[in-house]
Amino acid sequence: MSKNKFPILLSWFLILASCISFNSSLFAQKTKTLLQSGDKAMKENDFFGATIYYNRAIMQDSSDIDLQYKYAEASRLNYDYPIADRFYAKVYKKDVQGKLYPQCAFWIASLKKNQGKYKEAKKMFDKYAKKNKKKKDDYFVKKAIQEVAACDLAEVLMASPDKSIKIIHLDTMVNSKVSEYAPVEVDSVLYFSSLRDKKDRDKKHNESYNKIFTAVQDSIRWHKAKELDTVFNKEGIHNANTSFNNDFTKVYITRCEQKNAQDFMCEIYSSNFKNGHWQQLKKLPSEINMKGYTNTQPAVGFLGDEEVLFFSSNRPGGEGKMDIWYSKINKDRTYGQPVNAGKKINSIEDEITPYYCKPCQDLFFSSTWHKGLGGFDIFKSEYKDEAFSEPKNLGVPINSSYNDIYFTINSKKTAAFISSNRTGSYFEEKESCCNDIYTFKIPKINEPPVKVDSAKVFVTQMKLLVPLTLYFHNDEPDKKTTAITTTKNYKKTYEDYVVMREQYKKEYSKGAKDKDYERAINDIDLFFDDSVEAGIQDLERFALLLKKVLSDSEKVTITMKGYCSPLASTDYNINLAKRRISSLRNYFMQYDNGVFTRYINNTNAREGSITFMDEDIGELKARPNVSDDYYDTKNSIYSPAAALERKIQIIAISSFSTNK
Repeated sequence: MSKNKFPILLSWFLILASCISFNSSLFAQKTKTLLQSGDKAMKENDFFGATIYYNRAIMQDSSDIDLQYKYAEASRLNYDYPIADRFYAKVYKKDVQGKLYPQCAFWIASLKKNQGKYKEAKKMFDKYAKKNKKKKDDYFVKKAIQEVAACDLAEVLMASPDKSIKIIHLDTMVNSKVSEYAPVEVDSVLYFSSLRDKKDRDKKHNESYNKIFTAVQDSIRWHKAKELDTVFNKEGIHNANTSFNNDFTKVYITRCEQKNAQDFMCEIYSSNFKNGHWQQLKKLPSEINMKGYTNTQPAVGFLGDEEVLFFSSNRPGGEGKMDIWYSKINKDRTYGQPVNAGKKINSIEDEITPYYCKPCQDLFFSSTWHKGLGGFDIFKSEYKDEAFSEPKNLGVPINSSYNDIYFTINSKKTAAFISSNRTGSYFEEKESCCNDIYTFKIPKINEPPVKVDSAKVFVTQMKLLVPLTLYFHNDEPDKKTTAITTTKNYKKTYEDYVVMREQYKKEYSKGAKDKDYERAINDIDLFFDDSVEAGIQDLERFALLLKKVLSDSEKVTITMKGYCSPLASTDYNINLAKRRISSLRNYFMQYDNGVFTRYINNTNAREGSITFMDEDIGELKARPNVSDDYYDTKNSIYSPAAALERKIQIIAISSFSTNK
């Protein structure tokens, strides 16, 4: 049995095939023994082995919540996302208040994001951050807050892919069922790293050593890849990460020794091209290869007129985990003291696989912290005025919800390459286990950048918020009236509503005991967090975007729809729904001291305008657990099911501009 893994932390460059043999005696092991073996494997970062042991233990005792959590953890780290998601959900359901496993909600959110379910992920991250807001310096809280914003960006990027980019998955002449990564093309020769050599194996960890390969492309296709000779590929050690200097007379690679199933100690080597061949590789000095730390993924670049060597390292003095560093390459070929690329590039998480494009003066790298679609995303930062700019996500389809790393541009500056374990990559047993190499054509780098239509971007972001749902307490705004308008602003009805949370808990939990009581309380918290408060947050963001769009002379039509629970008569509910729509109109009229007033039904063709449209209003069909009994207030007013029916939605938004 074998598995190809995509380890995180120090081993991005090594996607290793772990083989663990289990004889028939394993099946007779007791649950306790299996747990001990699984725990030991986790301690050694052997996540694949841990999943095997925990899975066997689960088959013997599927009700143990601690075992379920351990199995979920191991599966997540082994990239078995569906299994991890399922078992985290089991734990989350049992541990209602999150007292036993406080990070469970965080990991569920992370898995949702990794699977491209950004709205679900955002809700979970936001809930986690709010619940733990007092722990301001906690890593998970910081990450959750960052991921809320990242999920918003991810939805925008997914909705606005760059259709000019066609990602091509290289065929089996280059890619295989194990991992291929670190592509560098020089004059139609592709250098890359792979685990496909089965002859040279690490017996202790029972896996192949990484080797560097080349594949040649003609006008039609790629030819079958070949392993480089022993100048590049030393036996008994991992060899990876090829990089060349500007005139291709010097090459850098990384060599790594394995510490455990996931972690490696790496050093950077170089060789000069003399007399028609490459010289023996030599290890770079201690300035680059700081003892006791990993130094990897070399890439030559220029900062101004100075040639520098970029690399990734977990050495002290950085922002956290793996950082991007650079060292000046002196004219006598010595190396200056490495400099951290700074806080705009590096973060408390991992920044890896640097690549510098000299003509465009951009540093490309991958990160798990900067706002992205999931896993590692590829970013670029312009070097200008002796500083790096804020990183920009390269967007879709270059990035995905999986790991996207090792961006490079070929020597002719006509195509780019990446490595990714996205859907469609080859695998032996488990999808998303392994990286493959992808390529796409790029425009001429010296061409001026295309002007971005900011209004179009903002409208896209607004559309991603639709349907935008807002909630009301029973018979609000303005109780016991048949009026179809109100003077209340939706924000005021929201503020009056959220202070009733404790009353909702009290009424909805009446008669409940023990776990049923906890579940009732939790259900009310879920409703207020994920529906009521999430709604006002979306509305505030919608209004901010609308302000930007209107200032760019867009003509915007907003279609709204009101709903009510079935507690009152249909005629009464129709008027109530109209009042709710009226409260939302009032919100827009009064927003930011009336900034939208001049745009409402504005007939000036050269300016922006807002047109409000109403659509089919009234009551929803009653859900099975929603009561229409006036005296059953627990189920007709205070239950989350009933509360979810008292709402208004912005169901559509359209726009056009007469100035474009």
